[in-house]
Amino acid sequence: MNPEASGAEHRIWTVPNALSLARLLGVPVFLWLVLGPKADGWAVALLMLAGFSDWLDGKIARAWNQTSRLGRLLDPLADRLYILATLFGLAMREIIPWWLALAVPLRDVMLLGIPVILRRLGYGPALPVHFLGKAATANLLYAFPLLFLAHHAAWYADPARIVGWSLAIWGTGLYWWSGVLYWVQVRQLVSGAKRLKR
Repeated sequence: MNPEASGAEHRIWTVPNALSLARLLGVPVFLWLVLGPKADGWAVALLMLAGFSDWLDGKIARAWNQTSRLGRLLDPLADRLYILATLFGLAMREIIPWWLALAVPLRDVMLLGIPVILRRLGYGPALPVHFLGKAATANLLYAFPLLFLAHHAAWYADPARIVGWSLAIWGTGLYWWSGVLYWVQVRQLVSGAKRLKR
């Protein structure tokens, strides 16, 4: 392996990592805005900023060659925490039913065994983020601000409700589908490792 590439993999202080860390720090602020003062406008603005920074850190990481192992952990972690925080806030405010709030984290529970298997096989702690998982996350992150707006008594409430629920249902379905594909990838790695041992 190229020593320079190996060193780059272990970088901590990069612009994409700083953006991911800023997103993580925004999660408790977002929850406070939703459940405390119920400042939906600020909460939606923060959610949109988080979604934009998610797109931006990926672009910067590729354009400036600043991908790293830490970045591959922080980026999906920030996405998941925003999704969980938003689902919790929406459910607590009775904007969405609890079954939807639980459907997404249950998919993450389904994936808990993957890091253990990957480490046993000598791979990193996580698989590369699948395009389908990214699409699911994007659908959910677009759905949540719209569901907040749909709860208001304003002209935009009905369009926001229709589009928001469509994205939420698509996002949840894609999220589960991507989870199944991750397990398919792991099964292929396990099969490959068994063949090499023969």
